[in-house]
Amino acid sequence: MSTSTVTGQSGLPTPLATGSPDGLPPGPRGMPLLGSTPAFSRDQLRFVTRMQREYGDYVTVRMVGGFPVLMLFAPSAIRNVLTEQPRNFTSREFNYVLKSFLGDGLLTIDGDFHRQQRRLVQPAFHKKRVEGYATVMTSHTTDLLATWRRGERVDIAAAMQQLTLRIVAKALFDVDLNAHSQALGNAFNAVIRFPQGRILSWKRWLRIDSPLTPYGQYMRGQHVLNQTVYDIIASRRAQPQDTGDILSMLLATRDEDEVVLTDQQIRDEVMTFFAAGHETTANTLTWTFHLLGTHPAAARRLRAELVSVLGGRTPTLEDLPNLPYTDMVVKESMRLFPPAWAIGRRAVEACEIDGHHVPAGQVVMMSQWVTHRMPSIWGPDAGEFLPERFDPEHPYPVPPFAYFPFGGGPRMCIGMPFAQMEVRLLLATIAQHFLPQPIPGFPVVPEPHITVRPKYGLRMLLA
Repeated sequence: MSTSTVTGQSGLPTPLATGSPDGLPPGPRGMPLLGSTPAFSRDQLRFVTRMQREYGDYVTVRMVGGFPVLMLFAPSAIRNVLTEQPRNFTSREFNYVLKSFLGDGLLTIDGDFHRQQRRLVQPAFHKKRVEGYATVMTSHTTDLLATWRRGERVDIAAAMQQLTLRIVAKALFDVDLNAHSQALGNAFNAVIRFPQGRILSWKRWLRIDSPLTPYGQYMRGQHVLNQTVYDIIASRRAQPQDTGDILSMLLATRDEDEVVLTDQQIRDEVMTFFAAGHETTANTLTWTFHLLGTHPAAARRLRAELVSVLGGRTPTLEDLPNLPYTDMVVKESMRLFPPAWAIGRRAVEACEIDGHHVPAGQVVMMSQWVTHRMPSIWGPDAGEFLPERFDPEHPYPVPPFAYFPFGGGPRMCIGMPFAQMEVRLLLATIAQHFLPQPIPGFPVVPEPHITVRPKYGLRMLLA
């Protein structure tokens, strides 16, 4: 193949890739030595989207030093990695950013240790136990609504973060964090936004421990989070009682030598569930209110369903089957703004994926952000917010793993039932009374970290 150029869907000239000497699919040439790392670092979401649009569903992107990353966008390839041969693909190499503040928790461990820990905490997410959390979710939400007034401007992102932090603390650890949710939210923000995973970021390398630097804010955020979690553990150890929550299970756990878990081991799991348990739901609700605020017809239909079914009362678990449009809104929001925007794996042994040879050690990347928005799957209006795609009576025909907001296979998010119930109950509770409206001129910019957050928060007008 020559080194001439073509014009891709971005409208910019794109250098054609030559045949790959390692047999991997073609992709962009990139820069000498740096490869495509600068382009990826500048705008990760735009870059991965452009790769699929210009090179197809299987793309090899060369990073610093020519390091190849195989991007897989086809649903069949994603299914293959996540469910058909999951033990041949390890995730531990991609968890170093999370590991820096979560430690060895369920999100960062792999292999037999992961399977063991997952079995340990699985009872806390049993269907009956999760259903028991419903009143915790709605009662905390109604407490929040009592503080809101029409005409006020509220940062919906911050409000949803603090709300979901309080809920996960009470439901999973039987702890009341009402007085500390703002401080914890700020601490999580400082930790998550520190660009450890961005090779070319000067903020990552400028390790000056000052309140004015990203690194200093990261370290102070770490301290606040650690102090909070260790205080919770110490309090429960001082007054041991089995409340049936995750913390009780961890405190009662013994290893094969009948040795109890250390505070550090318990801290890692508690921190994991604090982080994952609030972040995904808070982001989903934030983007849902943004989408409803910019699509008034969908907002009116949602409000009409809630008024008809609930009549102003607080929703219960039993109401959810009678709120199909609410469910459609959530699913469509998670299509456009999935909880995680990409998944990385490394092949343990050589294998085949959709006819492509994948050598041992090969890094592969799958992106919900891209696959959820592919016109070849979702049609020419793939970028539009259309909850009717998920109408159970007339579902949009998509292949398995064209939609995978919670991942898939053995590492599918263990808290998925909790998150699914929570986001629907919270949306139904809030949207009966308030449908926040966009503020003209306020910048809404998706920013990819571990999740996709609004870069400047999301200030909206309560209406």
